[in-house]
Amino acid sequence: MKIAYLVHDLSDPAVLRRVRMLKLGSAQVIIAGFTRIPEPPKHIDGCEAINLGWTQDGQFLHRIGSVALVAYRLERLQNILAGCSVVIARNLEMLLLAARARRRYLPNAPLIFECLDIHRLLLRGNLIGRCLRTIESRLVEQVDLILTSSPRFVREYFKPRNLNRPIRILENKILLPDHAFDRSTQAPRPSGPPWKIGWFGMLRCRRSFEILSSVARASDGRLQVVIAGRPSPREFPNFADMVTKAPFVTFLGPYRLEQLPALYGSVHFSWAIDYFEQGLNSSWLLPNRIYESSFFGAVPIASEGVETANWLAEKQIGLNLAGEPEAALNHLVSTMAGRRYRQLFDALQRVPAAELVETTASCHELIETLENIKAHARARCP
Repeated sequence: MKIAYLVHDLSDPAVLRRVRMLKLGSAQVIIAGFTRIPEPPKHIDGCEAINLGWTQDGQFLHRIGSVALVAYRLERLQNILAGCSVVIARNLEMLLLAARARRRYLPNAPLIFECLDIHRLLLRGNLIGRCLRTIESRLVEQVDLILTSSPRFVREYFKPRNLNRPIRILENKILLPDHAFDRSTQAPRPSGPPWKIGWFGMLRCRRSFEILSSVARASDGRLQVVIAGRPSPREFPNFADMVTKAPFVTFLGPYRLEQLPALYGSVHFSWAIDYFEQGLNSSWLLPNRIYESSFFGAVPIASEGVETANWLAEKQIGLNLAGEPEAALNHLVSTMAGRRYRQLFDALQRVPAAELVETTASCHELIETLENIKAHARARCP
């Protein structure tokens, strides 16, 4: 199977993870997408990556404009789609482009919509929101399968919107095909204080930084915060200055997926709270950091009432903060004891690895799903 994968950001680590998953399932992948960094990758895990242009983080309408420009010059995608049997579009703006290109160049190929976030503009009641939802509905009518990462997206968004296409839940698990990490060798970190909280990944929640830095400052060293990843330039135009002015907060910069064991192994807890789109997307998603931290032994911390908290409660792991977050986190830090921490750590070890990790077998299962969708598409368009 040869797959054309159209993505919103070539440098997004989640794109690398999905490409690896498709390859491990024995697919060939060609990637085309936009970039948000000056030097985008020309290859992703050995697959050709074609740069379609520049977009900006947080500027959804600008991104739609960039996509529309490529759609106007659609012949750029003809060679990219040549020989492909499946088209996957990551996020709504890429679905707009993929649907048009598939219709012109690969009419018999199935179109897959990978929807891992619901943009806040889609949830507005104003004219922009209604227009975007109308566009989305018309595009989704052309989709053969929706891939999404949380069952709450289905309950809260797809079903109420009557976007009744086949859906597969593909959680944001860690891709660890060769079981290179042996969980049985894990041991609890030395008990605090200081207690260390890690905040890793895409950093776009300013409120989270404010909470963590405020409690760290007030704790006078009892809490230390370790941050790693890519700060959103839109939300954090002066991130380096903010960290410099925050005592007991350390920023390690971007990281590679291979560094996850060391990152999570250096902290007691993992911050899995996101207020970026509070009450909407942030309340529905299941972020990759809950799978990563649970597997690599850092106790995840969530906010009561969101899907992440439900996930933790179901597995009887982690901590859920209730009420005013600064006060709740301060209470957690001030009352945490070694015995309680070891109980929380031991609970993580009881979660089966299959609930946290994607393996080579599950990669093949994904490709089998795509093969079945392809067979149905051929039957529909002989």
